Amino acid sequence: MPPIAVLGPGGVGGFLAAAMTRAGGEIVVVAHEDTAAALARDGLRVRSALLGDFAARPAAVAQLRQDVDALLVCTKATGLRTALQRIGAEPPLVVPLLNGVEHLAVLRERFGSERVAAGTIRLESDRPRDGEIVQTSPGCRVDLAGAQPGLFALAGALRRAGLAVGTGGREVDVMWSKLVRLCPLALTTSAADRPLGAIREDPRWRSALHGAVAEAATVARAQGADVAAERTLAELEAAHPQLGSSMRRDLAAGRDPELDAVAGAVRRAGARHGIRCPTIEWLAGRVAERVATAVA
Repeated sequence: MPPIAVLGPGGVGGFLAAAMTRAGGEIVVVAHEDTAAALARDGLRVRSALLGDFAARPAAVAQLRQDVDALLVCTKATGLRTALQRIGAEPPLVVPLLNGVEHLAVLRERFGSERVAAGTIRLESDRPRDGEIVQTSPGCRVDLAGAQPGLFALAGALRRAGLAVGTGGREVDVMWSKLVRLCPLALTTSAADRPLGAIREDPRWRSALHGAVAEAATVARAQGADVAAERTLAELEAAHPQLGSSMRRDLAAGRDPELDAVAGAVRRAGARHGIRCPTIEWLAGRVAERVATAVA
């Protein structure tokens, strides 16, 4: 059988590639030339709260030209267009697991609407250095929407790797239910440079978290999603206190955060419906100030 390709061996892509390889799947990672060479030589080393510590050696290439069953796109939104230049094949199924919602249009323009299925992942995972993955969340959940051929086979491969997988949801619900949770979480933890537990305990930041959830949920409902602010707040109240966000980790590491893909996507959708998001705008401004200070 053709392999499953994973574009981008960062915290998410590296973890998925290693987990599926560990479960016996045939996986090929697509990465920058130097990274692909290092992965081919040394493989991936994973420290995982979910799966334990293990090593895996998926195939690795700098250009995908072979036939694959599916392509999982796991790059940062900021690097998506550049990363797509590494795909020379035409995968029958493309599933992005990026933050935000606007990347679907980019991928459908490149591969065709019929091949691209919506997907999201809830996972805390980072790549502190090439070939090393540190996964800290107690679980990992992937949600897939659509009925493309091969989608349920991909879900099966992810389940065999030890991940929770949901299928059959509406695209708008899958995409916006994550964004309504992620946007307030990423903005507050990044603006305050504190984990979620500290945000909940501080009245000012807790108010900002609640306000951002309410605004994002209002935008999501205008987009047609079945999203309730109360459900999202209940999730965030139940989450472990050290929960952070990839945006906060990117800021700490000096990497370009996905501020536009996350907060920008909500604000642009809100503007289309005449919905103002003052809390999200204020938080995004605080994060932008941190970025500017780091650059300076």
